[in-house]
Amino acid sequence: MALPAEMTAFVRAMTLGGFSAAARDLALTPSAVSKLVTRLENRLGVRLLNRTTRKLSLTAEGAAYLERARRIVADIEEAEAEVAAFRRRPKGLLRVNVLVSFGRRQLIPALPRFLERYPEIELDVELSDQRVDLVQKGVDIAIRLGVLEDSSLVARKICDVERAICAAPSYLARHGTPRRPEDLARHNCLSITDFPGLRRWRFKTRQGPKLIEVSGNVSANGGEALLELAVLGVGIIRLIDFVTAPELAAGRLQRLLVDSHVDDVIPLHAVYLRGRHRSPKVAAMVDFLIENFGHAPWRNTRR
Repeated sequence: MALPAEMTAFVRAMTLGGFSAAARDLALTPSAVSKLVTRLENRLGVRLLNRTTRKLSLTAEGAAYLERARRIVADIEEAEAEVAAFRRRPKGLLRVNVLVSFGRRQLIPALPRFLERYPEIELDVELSDQRVDLVQKGVDIAIRLGVLEDSSLVARKICDVERAICAAPSYLARHGTPRRPEDLARHNCLSITDFPGLRRWRFKTRQGPKLIEVSGNVSANGGEALLELAVLGVGIIRLIDFVTAPELAAGRLQRLLVDSHVDDVIPLHAVYLRGRHRSPKVAAMVDFLIENFGHAPWRNTRR
């Protein structure tokens, strides 16, 4: 079967009147174009051209082949142009799996801008803190927090996030404001049920790094519940900054122990199956995520 490059070289040479003109059109040398046509003839087992020092002329076989080859080359060029236009205009159903807190607090408010930019994309957004199987669930792209374990996925880093220790002014008015990490022992510190390691908060002290084990009368399976409880004055929380930032900016929460708390820097990634980066709709969403959240805009608001 003839390769597209060989067929294209033959069609261009006959359309433009010779190897030199075809070479200029294809950004090749005349000898390279000649070799491509010769390789085509050898593969087909027939002579397509009569070559003289002055001109090229078609054989009977060459004339028959040229008629079909022109249509094939035109179809290839049309297909490539269509794909290129498709990439400039992403379309179709895009399934996105995203953490509940990031989805509610950051992604959902930004999606109207995405849909305005890409009106031919339809979104199916699933909010979940459970890591799903992208193949089994038919997910195109997932937004995940922390170290990635699945090497079969491609990851694009969006940004680094941090944790912040916060409490409501109403709680602090009743129980006082902790000034030192050790003061947390007498405070009600709320925690996430499934991650006992998050009850150990890291600080820097004059004696060096220190882990403080906190406790409280409420735990929940997600940060959103703890955030609402903290705003209601139930206790102190330590949550990802994109969750706490809006409440801090509004004055409903207040940051604590800023000078001694050691922030955990945690990567936030967009992940997708290998090969999906060539999908225009996936590429559009990844670029949008990095453009809108790569600079952690909530951190500027918080400050």
